[in-house]
Amino acid sequence: MASTTSSSSLPLPSSSSTLVDGKTLRPSAVGVTFPPPPLHSRTSSSSWKPSTYCRKIVRNVAASMATGEAPADVAGFETPEIVKTVQEYWDKLDDKYAVSSLVVAAGVGLWASTGVINAIDKLPLVPGVLELVGIGYTGFFAYKNLIFKPERDALIQKVKDTYKEIIGSN
Repeated sequence: MASTTSSSSLPLPSSSSTLVDGKTLRPSAVGVTFPPPPLHSRTSSSSWKPSTYCRKIVRNVAASMATGEAPADVAGFETPEIVKTVQEYWDKLDDKYAVSSLVVAAGVGLWASTGVINAIDKLPLVPGVLELVGIGYTGFFAYKNLIFKPERDALIQKVKDTYKEIIGSN
């Protein structure tokens, strides 16, 4: 009897949040409201089964997906500016298949190179030696191209020429 009076004094969940095991959860991002577990679940776990609670959640999600209507939380959501820009750029593309293939190839290449770098990093002494080589070449490049003004101007001109060659001169 004392357990029923203590459970009735618990705060009721508000419309903007859900109370589960005494913790307030954020509202669902897709607008599906989850039913709170029964209050008697805190007193005796033998009368309440989690599978029943999960079935109710699945039923709510399936019902919201079947109607096809956007919940009130999602209906007022505005897409960010970058998404709109990407959508406009995607609509202007002529060869979407080639662009998609390049993106997938770049992702696979990045994944493969990460694996190679991790494998090299696990070898003893190799990461330290490669770090020394990188520091040495950085010093050599700075000495050769950045210290004196004529070499610096030649490097800047070479970068500008390469940029014009790639982009195309107007």
